[in-house]
Amino acid sequence: MSNASQHPRRRPCRVAVSREGPVLVEGPVEVVDEAGNTFVSDRFVVALCVCRRSRSYPWCDTSHRRRVRGEDRPGPPGDHTEGPGRADVP
Repeated sequence: MSNASQHPRRRPCRVAVSREGPVLVEGPVEVVDEAGNTFVSDRFVVALCVCRRSRSYPWCDTSHRRRVRGEDRPGPPGDHTEGPGRADVP
């Protein structure tokens, strides 16, 4: 007998995706990362990190609020948006 038939779900699991924040998943959940590590939470809703800045990854710790996306990535070499000589460049 499969595990799914032992614990029938009354309704589908809800997942809320936001452009600026974490993915919210109705719990309890079991998350498996790319290395095969398993993380379990019995909370009724969990926030999963999608920005990879969280110190408690895969759980969101709101680190995404500290920086704007792309701000923590260096630009191409020689690409400076501030500094001497940049005010005159259109």
